[in-house]
Amino acid sequence: MARYGKKARSKVKRVMRERKRGTLKSGSGKRVRSRKQAIAIGLSEARRAGAKVPRRRKKSSGKKK
Repeated sequence: MARYGKKARSKVKRVMRERKRGTLKSGSGKRVRSRKQAIAIGLSEARRAGAKVPRRRKKSSGKKK
């Protein structure tokens, strides 16, 4: 069973193309160069659009020994 839906894939694909062209901007208005950041933007857009995307990982609190 696929983890990500078609809508999510298309959003990430569009965002990656924008990043490659140099037109992708983050929420603060700065240009995005990082591949990981571009994927994160695409997935968050897909979540807002109601696409099938797994939940975000919970941040662990505190340091590990």
